[in-house]
Amino acid sequence: MKTISIGCGAGFSGDRTDVALPVVKTLITRGGPAAIIFENLAERTLATHQLSKQANPELGYEPLLELEIRPILADCLKHNITIVGNFGAANPEAAAKLILNIAKDLKLEPPRIAVIKGDDLSGEHGLKVIQKHLEPHFDGDRFVCANAYQGALEIAQAIQAGAQIVVAGRVSDPSLTVGPAMAHYQWNADNWDAIAGATMAGHLLECGAQVSGGYFSDPGKKEVPDMHDVGFPIAEIFEDGSCVVTKADHSGGLVSIQTVKEQLLYELHDPAAYITPDVVADITAASVKALGQNEVSLSGVKGHPRTSTLKANVFFDGGWFGEGEISYAGRNAESRARLAMEIMEKRMGAVIPLRFDLIGVSSILGDDKNNMLNSTPKGESQDLRLRVAGQHQDPIEIDRLLRELTALWTGGPAGGGGVRVNKRRRLSTQSCLVERKLAPASFYFYTSK
Repeated sequence: MKTISIGCGAGFSGDRTDVALPVVKTLITRGGPAAIIFENLAERTLATHQLSKQANPELGYEPLLELEIRPILADCLKHNITIVGNFGAANPEAAAKLILNIAKDLKLEPPRIAVIKGDDLSGEHGLKVIQKHLEPHFDGDRFVCANAYQGALEIAQAIQAGAQIVVAGRVSDPSLTVGPAMAHYQWNADNWDAIAGATMAGHLLECGAQVSGGYFSDPGKKEVPDMHDVGFPIAEIFEDGSCVVTKADHSGGLVSIQTVKEQLLYELHDPAAYITPDVVADITAASVKALGQNEVSLSGVKGHPRTSTLKANVFFDGGWFGEGEISYAGRNAESRARLAMEIMEKRMGAVIPLRFDLIGVSSILGDDKNNMLNSTPKGESQDLRLRVAGQHQDPIEIDRLLRELTALWTGGPAGGGGVRVNKRRRLSTQSCLVERKLAPASFYFYTSK
């Protein structure tokens, strides 16, 4: 049987939109069964999409979906390259509708689009499930949404039923890759070793350019060529679940033993028991080998039966978050910036616990209680930016905070400029395990209404 090649077209919401087409062109050149995945979700991303859907029932999917799909849709349909993505986010049906409209605008035959459902636990039934698992800490008045991580089985079933495009919400990241592989090889759902191998292939693909040199790059220590044009990864997956990772043709970046090992271990809580909805993967005996330039194989992954539960993320209203920045430069700039901090603390600190960052002195390594900043000796930096941030249940208090920072323009100290302020809703998160049988997944074919 011919092997299947699966490429990645996005590693997160907001990723570059010009990277999928070179992947598709490479898949076409290779020939044979192929798919391209779009991994657009993170925990916070999905929650913000839920808020968008609540504000407008026509929204709630990946905002860049059209920019991702339009350049590749005709080629994928012509060359039988299956498109699989969790770009449906909080509103998979609206995403399917958009893709049908893109096809119509391009004068293409309507594609067969399958929509995966079952992850959204925000309705009446899901709310009961979540409440049961979070009691006595469940706050119904602040509840916003909940989503369970679904797996690959329904993706595979949809592809086997003829889907050219599969639109999902919260499925686990590796499942986007496992689904097409499972459909192609017709693996049983308990073929644990093969599914575990494909899961780790999906884990290598899911973050886009991370495995092809992007996040790996560290000048002078880990050199990566042509970083401005990092090619996105492609995995050729074999019937036993092993794979060979490469990247788009004629692109920059690097696929090496080192890049693959770094991504393989990324977010892996236990190398002997990586739990996903599809399988529990074990990479302790896995083998990573360089086969040639930008070609690395992964084999020897073992699998154990999947768990009886699914992880669910539950989001609650966390009030409002506000932040602002102002710059100080020149002689005595650091003293002026620290005086601005003192002013803000005296005017707003009793109402809102404030975090201060002096960008150029303490920011990335700082902390919410300002311990590091307060213990840092006053220096003579002549180029800094003061950031002030706080959160409160009442948006009116956040507005006050931002007005106070803006008032530093003329309220002093001297020389402040470049004020920027921002306010947004804040969400808090709790996770729990729900019984798989209480959050069943399924699929249906979308037709325009």
